[in-house]
Amino acid sequence: MKAAVFHKPGDIRVDTVPDPTILEPRDVILKVTSTAICGSDLHILSGAVPQKDPLIMGHEFMGIVEEVGSAITNLKRGDRVVVPFPIACGECFFCNHEASPACENSNYKNYGPNGNMMDQKGAALFGYTDLYGGYSGGQAQYVRVPYADISPRIVPENLTDDQALFLTDIFPTGWSALDWAQLKGGEVVAIFGSGPVGLMAQKAAWINGASRVIAIDPLDYRLAKAKAVNNVDTLNPHKVDIVEAIREMTGGRGADVCVEACGFEPERSFVDKLKATINFEKGSMKVLDMCFEAVRRMGTVSIVGVYGSTYDNFPLHRIFDKGITIKQGQAPVLNYIDKLIELVKEDKVVLDDIITHTLPLEEAVHGYKIFDEKQDDCVKVVLKP
Repeated sequence: MKAAVFHKPGDIRVDTVPDPTILEPRDVILKVTSTAICGSDLHILSGAVPQKDPLIMGHEFMGIVEEVGSAITNLKRGDRVVVPFPIACGECFFCNHEASPACENSNYKNYGPNGNMMDQKGAALFGYTDLYGGYSGGQAQYVRVPYADISPRIVPENLTDDQALFLTDIFPTGWSALDWAQLKGGEVVAIFGSGPVGLMAQKAAWINGASRVIAIDPLDYRLAKAKAVNNVDTLNPHKVDIVEAIREMTGGRGADVCVEACGFEPERSFVDKLKATINFEKGSMKVLDMCFEAVRRMGTVSIVGVYGSTYDNFPLHRIFDKGITIKQGQAPVLNYIDKLIELVKEDKVVLDDIITHTLPLEEAVHGYKIFDEKQDDCVKVVLKP
């Protein structure tokens, strides 16, 4: 079969690789009909999230069940399913406490309580390095799905692939940022980053009762997309002081909720890069710093951008003085996916309006290039195997 394979930083190719096979009774083999390139895939491409050996990429995918393991009773050949990106066993302590991204069994090689950069991670993720289980991803014609009696969800017949695909990751991730903030209605929500996750968080903010949603991004074309599909206010850090602008928009208080949907590889200056090198840091937490400044006292900061290392000068003094609540982590997709499917099915949210490029799998290298280099006003790339 054909698959998008990571070989080394900066080197992803479409290779011919062996077809996956059933390895465990709870496996299914999926014929992939749609998959997408995620912003967090770019951390692997850049080398910021390390991977030594070749790996089939991709954790956003859906498709048709081709083969089922002997223990699978909830799915059959021909079922069309969408697959959440964390791999969960459904039986361990964390799975039984609605904390599937901490599953104790799926990432048996590198699981542990520490959460360090180079060891002891949480649940396995599809196509996301050996540290997260080493499972082949879904940017391929076929993929093996373990614990398939737990995560995959059958897609309603009236939904197209494009309508359902983002239930795998980015919509549940954006949703989790607002669910963690526990909006009561009427809040001002500032969302840092208008990439795919940021756009989904904007949608979730409106649905959860925000009175005003502010999108922040240094790229005008992404702000234009946010304005067009989500009817938000927009701010560009190259044109205004973001923290002061947000305070001016909120009576001097700051936003009730700030969502960090950018991660540790934001746009950076030479000085930012030099500081990170000197301090042995991965990327920068400058966007997170802005969130802590821009949120009001006793407000909430939700972090759904990926972070991978320690950081000097962490502003604990500001967090303490302002009484900020912080929630962060991998989205517990299984907690939300059934509700979110209904929202899409009932036309209460539109997800496919963020797609800017649809390409055949054979053009995955081009898709990565335009997404990574922000060419051709690329916001979201969907691949069709």
